[in-house]
Amino acid sequence: MSATKSRAADWPDWLRPWCVEHLGNEPVGVLFRLRQLSEVFGLRLADGAEVVLKARPDDGRAASCLAAQTRLAERGFPCARPLTPVTVVGEMAVHAEEYRPGGEMLRGDSPDVAARYAEVFAGLMAGLDGVDLAPPLPNPRWIRWDHPDSGLWPAIAFLDERDQSTVPAHVVDTATRARKRLLAADLPRVLGHGDFEAQNLRWHGSRVWAVHDWDSLAWQPEAALVGAASGGFAGARPATLAPIGSSAAFLLTYQEGRGRSFTDAEREVAWAASLWSAAHNARWEALHGDAPVSGDALREQGPERLRRANA
Repeated sequence: MSATKSRAADWPDWLRPWCVEHLGNEPVGVLFRLRQLSEVFGLRLADGAEVVLKARPDDGRAASCLAAQTRLAERGFPCARPLTPVTVVGEMAVHAEEYRPGGEMLRGDSPDVAARYAEVFAGLMAGLDGVDLAPPLPNPRWIRWDHPDSGLWPAIAFLDERDQSTVPAHVVDTATRARKRLLAADLPRVLGHGDFEAQNLRWHGSRVWAVHDWDSLAWQPEAALVGAASGGFAGARPATLAPIGSSAAFLLTYQEGRGRSFTDAEREVAWAASLWSAAHNARWEALHGDAPVSGDALREQGPERLRRANA
């Protein structure tokens, strides 16, 4: 997300009355404003409280994502505590949550760094155990290999209208083989974070302070969610694919944290999921003319990851 300066005159018309109705105070100052898939306002209210207001297109996922975030916060997981339920404003789903500023991004993609991220992911998944709610579908596009559309990729108009011939053949081949392995898996689906990247976590030293972006919850097999995180945990701007040894360290540490070992099939699914997410990022790079950071990593690592995925 990119931050922009904001004045009260720039606020959408619904923002001030929404705050009065749902938070009991009007906003008097802007801490920050972010825009990407959603619009996020950091606001100071008239009573001095600081809150975060999130508005994103109402695709039917928001209520389930917020319910899961609420449950994690109640269980002591380091994430912002929701302050309101989801409400619909026009075509937007809107809610408020506590402001949880501070912390630093943990950079690096070494096995040691991977293990630290994996410990957090294991705690996150444990916190979601037993949460009973409607699956937040459709899954985010970068983890939506199970889409019902006719082609390889999920139908996303703003991507599909671009020149698909720019996507390298090795990206298409890798995505095809990884998706085939993922679709062949007969594993139960669970809730998990579908965009577990460095840019979405903040740390105080060795202690994780906040995990953000709960709009990106997904409903996929546990091994697939872990596998996607094992490949993408180091991602910031641009997204990247971690070294194979670091993904292996992530998977091992996660299993240790959860107190059980993956089956052979689960390990294969985990490696396949790491490839699908990287292929999505590589396709994005090609369609937008960006430097092929994920594309080059996929070219280098793809054969070995495919072998581990039995794909």
